[in-house]
Amino acid sequence: MHDVVNNPKHYTSHPSGIDCIQITEHMGFNLGNAIKYVWRSDLKNDAIEDLNKAIWYIQREIERRKKQELDSYLEECGK
Repeated sequence: MHDVVNNPKHYTSHPSGIDCIQITEHMGFNLGNAIKYVWRSDLKNDAIEDLNKAIWYIQREIERRKKQELDSYLEECGK
């Protein structure tokens, strides 16, 4: 019986045969999720939806980093 919770077919059906978690577990949450959605976008029914999810996570990461830069700058300035 196929395990649809721990090992769905689309997890390892990428032409490389690699499950993207092997790559993304070495990244932060937002970037890892963005890569996951791009990686699997053509392996599921709605590639556009998955690509939009990837954009959402990338934008979230950009905003997180901007805030981090601003916080660091303000800390350096003593504010």
